[in-house]
Amino acid sequence: MEKKNIAIHNVDDFKGKIYTIRGVQVMLDSDLAEIYGYATKDFNRQVKNNIERFDEDFRFQLTEDEVKFVSRCKNFTLNEQGKGRGHNFKYNPYVFTEQGIYMLMTVLKGDLAVVQSKMLIRLFREMKEFLQTNAHVFAEIDNIQKHLIDSDIHHKEHDKQIAELFSLMDRYKIDDTQGIFFQGQIFDAYAKFQSFISQAQREIVLIDNYVDITVLERLSTKNSGVDVTIYTLPNTRLTAQDIRSFNAQYPTLIVRHTTSMHDRFLIIDNSILYHLGASLKDLGRKCFAFELFDAGFISDILAKV
Repeated sequence: MEKKNIAIHNVDDFKGKIYTIRGVQVMLDSDLAEIYGYATKDFNRQVKNNIERFDEDFRFQLTEDEVKFVSRCKNFTLNEQGKGRGHNFKYNPYVFTEQGIYMLMTVLKGDLAVVQSKMLIRLFREMKEFLQTNAHVFAEIDNIQKHLIDSDIHHKEHDKQIAELFSLMDRYKIDDTQGIFFQGQIFDAYAKFQSFISQAQREIVLIDNYVDITVLERLSTKNSGVDVTIYTLPNTRLTAQDIRSFNAQYPTLIVRHTTSMHDRFLIIDNSILYHLGASLKDLGRKCFAFELFDAGFISDILAKV
């Protein structure tokens, strides 16, 4: 069970909890447990209860050398790390990749989980945008982290350098009006979609012929009080029970049927219009594009739907 309902409200609070290991960026199980309000053992129990969702590229256990590397980055000893996990250090910790963190968002429930998931999505969105436009800076971060393993240079100096490099991220926040996601960029695509719906303060309108319950899971991270209307085909995979269950926790959802639309559109607060090249349930499975359209088309689309 969640131990307290205290959320971290600043993306910057997460930055020191991300490490580059085996060429991918990961977060520790203990850090994620703290973020989501769980004791580490309870957090890992939730994961084990849904272990079929966490493949090796979503979650893996650190080796002894990797534990030493993370310990040095965190600036404490293994014994201290063991105390921080709430018990003696009997096993090497697990870490979660971006895809694994995204999968956690479908496993952990509750108001705190929703708030923290949004913050994690924003963080990885920033990091992806930064990586795309400043690859040389992130390469330098990787070089510093690898050097920590291979040398005895004073770790405080490296912490200072890493902090300085992370501070550069704040200079490169890009509001994309269009973009392309390639096959396999599932987390990136869903993170971008979450950034769209997080803008909504009043209403979300989704036009998508192929909607299933996974789309509702994405929409459950909307801001409180935001109404959702979905236009989809009459033979939708959504059941009346799916809609009732969603409304019981995240009101209010209305599902309407239409056969007049081919493309997918997302309308935010009747003032922002996105054109999506893939159904939301398939984001990242194949190459697709998105584009911000002129809001002047919103009234015409809603009139035709």
